[in-house]
Amino acid sequence: MSTGASEEQYTIGVDYGTLSGRAVVVRVSDGAELGSAVHPYPHAVIDERLPGSGRELPPDWALQVPEDYREVLRVAVPAAVAAAGIDPSAVIGVATDFTACTMVPTLADGTPLCELDDLRDRPHAYVKLWKHHAAQPHADRINRLAADRDEAWLPRYGGLISSEWEFAKGLQLFEEDREVYDRMARWVEAADWIVWQLCGSYVRNACSAGYKGILQDGAYPTTDFLEALAPGFGGFVDDKLAHPIGELGAAAGRLTAEAAAWTGLPEGIAVAVGNVDAHVTAPAAQAVEPGQMVAIMGTSTCHVMSADVLQDVPGMCGVVDGGIIACRWGYEAGQSGVGDIFGWFVDNAVPASYVAAAEAAGESVHEHLTRLAAQQGIGEHGLVALDWHSGNRSVLVDHELSGLVVGLTLATRPEDVYRALLEATAFGTRVIVEAFRDSGVPVEEFVVAGGLAKNALLMQIYADVTRLPLSIIDSEQGPALGSAIHAAVAAGAYSDVPTAAKAMGKVRKAVYVPDEARAQAYDRLFAEYRELHDHFGRGVSAMRRLKAIRRDAVAARHAKEEGNQR
Repeated sequence: MSTGASEEQYTIGVDYGTLSGRAVVVRVSDGAELGSAVHPYPHAVIDERLPGSGRELPPDWALQVPEDYREVLRVAVPAAVAAAGIDPSAVIGVATDFTACTMVPTLADGTPLCELDDLRDRPHAYVKLWKHHAAQPHADRINRLAADRDEAWLPRYGGLISSEWEFAKGLQLFEEDREVYDRMARWVEAADWIVWQLCGSYVRNACSAGYKGILQDGAYPTTDFLEALAPGFGGFVDDKLAHPIGELGAAAGRLTAEAAAWTGLPEGIAVAVGNVDAHVTAPAAQAVEPGQMVAIMGTSTCHVMSADVLQDVPGMCGVVDGGIIACRWGYEAGQSGVGDIFGWFVDNAVPASYVAAAEAAGESVHEHLTRLAAQQGIGEHGLVALDWHSGNRSVLVDHELSGLVVGLTLATRPEDVYRALLEATAFGTRVIVEAFRDSGVPVEEFVVAGGLAKNALLMQIYADVTRLPLSIIDSEQGPALGSAIHAAVAAGAYSDVPTAAKAMGKVRKAVYVPDEARAQAYDRLFAEYRELHDHFGRGVSAMRRLKAIRRDAVAARHAKEEGNQR
């Protein structure tokens, strides 16, 4: 690889998030980020009504429009190149990552079903975003049957399959709209669909297939299992899902003329195999060694780490051979709601007087509440919360669970609840860390990426609660940088991902260290959190019953409205 100033080479990393896509131009020699651009999805998250027809969606649905993803390539990539001020001819590769598990039902040529005129008003024809949780009953059935049959793959996922994943969402589609299911030729991870758009070849990435598609030791759940799950569903893998697997860091193909016109990049450059936003961030943070847990903290949090040992960790999202880097076991866990919870509180539970005070102080409401909360002693608010506003991804794997705050009084202030919610997410992470340690997968360092790393109070809480040194990725575009690293490997600039990560990754070590006095104070609160966690998560089903009551009430209202319209 040449590193002379006049012969510099560059790669593009494109990170597809929940609400927008970000493109970053990265120098191959040292990982310098030279320019970036963000493009918000015009349709954002569709969770109330379908675009166009206005058809109302049931609770727990979350859809997207795939054309929004193409638009990121047409808008953000050229803008990032322009911002970097580089010659596009010096770009040698492009790579993408996606929030997972986000599924696109397509025809055989990759056309999304929602783009067909006769299916535009059918919810199941649209992209099912990762936080589409309406398939929880289907996930429950998969879990029960797998446990009853003692399926060998189930322990690789901590004993439970999530409603967010490929099989639960696929089963929901099969049972709720058979016509759309039958029209579908491919059930495609969005991470692979966007690569298909770039290079014209459909390659299934090893990360999504292993963590979200129940591919273990080269095999999916059997036809016999699927047929027992639902008569007629036995062909799901062979007919809709299975496809050749691409290794992470390999080239899926070359940039087509059409995609070159979209992006302004040279036709024929390397297009890397797709990846998941969390997993691709680990190399960007130079965190690919055993003992380093990476938390990508945003609207939700995904925890990933590599290890030399294979262990069954209760409630983990998966363990996959080569799921993060080759020749190591890649582990994943996660929390379905983190930043989303803080955002919900600010948007819905903060009085106007606090909004005015924040504005007067020149702060955002988040900054204002954080400053006030930081003035408290640990436990001073008298509260403990459960961070399940979007369900629980690990270790309970149950999206029927919901949020809870205990200890409210007439003296409770907004900053009290806000701090309790911050602490709740840290307690949820501690549950995950302890599950890994207790299972023989040691966690020695906690590495944070994502926008929430900017909140110093939150970061110190995490260090104190987990008793771990907390390092911070030295990039605001962790997933995009990680994708750019994979693009460099796919283009042949580096021999493998760890080598590229060492040259291009960025991290600040031990920015926050635990304080033992604070850690002991948090131990008392964590004991209360753990009691509530086990009571509501493993025992009492009040949260599930309340969600059932809500669904019944919504269905009754819909039926009444339809009757009135007739």
